[in-house]
Amino acid sequence: MRYAEVLCVNSWQVKRYIDQYSGSSIIGFSAEYLHHVEELYSKAQANWSEVLKPTCPSETAKGEEFKESASSALQLQIDAYSSFLESFAKLARSAWTEFDLWLMGTGLLLMILSVITQAYILVRLNAVCQPSDQECPSSRIIPKLSFAFTLVTIRAASLLSNSYILAEGRVTNFLLATSCIAGVWSSATNGNFTIEEFIFLLLNIFARFGIELGMSKQIAGPTATKDHPVSIICDIFGSSFCNVSMDIFPIISLAMVTCIVLKLIAYAVHQRFLKYFIICGTILSYAFIANYWASESTLLSHTKAVQEIGRSLAPRFVYAIGGLSLVISVLWRLFAPVDSLKFNKRITSLSAAMLCSWSPTILMLLGRQGAFVALICITGAWCIIMLQQKYQKDSKLDITGSCVANPVSVTQWSLLAVCLFYLTGHWCTFDGLRYGAAFIGFDNFHIIRQGFLLSIDTFGVSHILPVLSLPFVAIHCYNTASKKSKVKDVTINILIQVHLMYGLITAITTTVTIVCVTIQR
Repeated sequence: MRYAEVLCVNSWQVKRYIDQYSGSSIIGFSAEYLHHVEELYSKAQANWSEVLKPTCPSETAKGEEFKESASSALQLQIDAYSSFLESFAKLARSAWTEFDLWLMGTGLLLMILSVITQAYILVRLNAVCQPSDQECPSSRIIPKLSFAFTLVTIRAASLLSNSYILAEGRVTNFLLATSCIAGVWSSATNGNFTIEEFIFLLLNIFARFGIELGMSKQIAGPTATKDHPVSIICDIFGSSFCNVSMDIFPIISLAMVTCIVLKLIAYAVHQRFLKYFIICGTILSYAFIANYWASESTLLSHTKAVQEIGRSLAPRFVYAIGGLSLVISVLWRLFAPVDSLKFNKRITSLSAAMLCSWSPTILMLLGRQGAFVALICITGAWCIIMLQQKYQKDSKLDITGSCVANPVSVTQWSLLAVCLFYLTGHWCTFDGLRYGAAFIGFDNFHIIRQGFLLSIDTFGVSHILPVLSLPFVAIHCYNTASKKSKVKDVTINILIQVHLMYGLITAITTTVTIVCVTIQR
């Protein structure tokens, strides 16, 4: 009887959700589907009153007859509810994934045109940037371009297989590891091996294990099994040691991230007002993040008022400071007087301000793993920049000679961004969204606010931060050479090249994904 009651509640919730979805959604279900669902639910509810009657038998009813009638009616009702839920599951799989063919064709056509346009502009830009009085080192650029194109093609082609879609994080990490191993092998062959290549390879190996274990989905909560590596470590060192480590290690990582960010601001931001404003906002934001984590810690005893302030007000202060810093940075760029700084410094200054405005909010939403993931992101960016400087030094080229940005570095940065998406516990399904992040600092549900926070949590470390960091990947390695160059257009061209390469990689992957969905449909 209890099982039938649970099925009844589940069926009622499903039916209620269908009605609300169809009433509020732009597309919704068709009238035919709604009528079919209504018939199934009415049929399931028809005999529910008959099931409830035997629960209060009459005095004249015999015990055996009562048990037999109750059992048969209950079984029929369970079958009816199960049939309704199974039918709705099949309907959802067919109707919710049934896209309009004209809209899908239009979107696919636009994506194909986007890929062709970006590729054409990139080729033309490389041809225009080639100085007529210097010989471009095509012998060095073409192999790297071919290798980067091969990596992107393999990743895009892997999406055509359902098994690879389910393991996209591991496939991406494998391709990133392949590029790392190829770089190490090339450096070892030429006899100029550097520590950055080894660190980048170790970083990729660690990210591989992080993706495999599912850092945020399996470590926390009852999903961790006895065979899980974290559970094994806790059995060896004790649960108290693991609990203390889980509370202390994020604070240490956050302190390291704070020091690195403050050094970045001091180095990259040159406008005095903007620099000190962002420094103060960054210190306050990270202090509030530490306060929020401390309020949730079981090692410290807090009063109810302190916990309330840490859990509700601290995240809101972080959001407010980040939004204010973002607005100030944009207004300063639009209305501040043009200074005498070089173009490189103006670009890096604005990029650093935008990064420091977004990062506290993203770290807050990612939870205790956020600071550690930020360290991985920063270390990966540092390795890529150092390897670009090494490539330019080995090529013995100045800024006017190096007419093409390194495509392998841009591809590695794109692959690392995808790895960070899976490293933070996200997956390409609805159950891969971390819905709890949308309620950090808020108890009441508001669809716009929660949707905005959920979007930042989902795409912050894999899209927002990598795109904002592209100017550093593009320009930083040329700062030394650009001091000798008086041509600003070269820096602009390199910046455009890097953004076009990154956009082309994303567009190719998206286009193949649409093709895959079209084939499946």
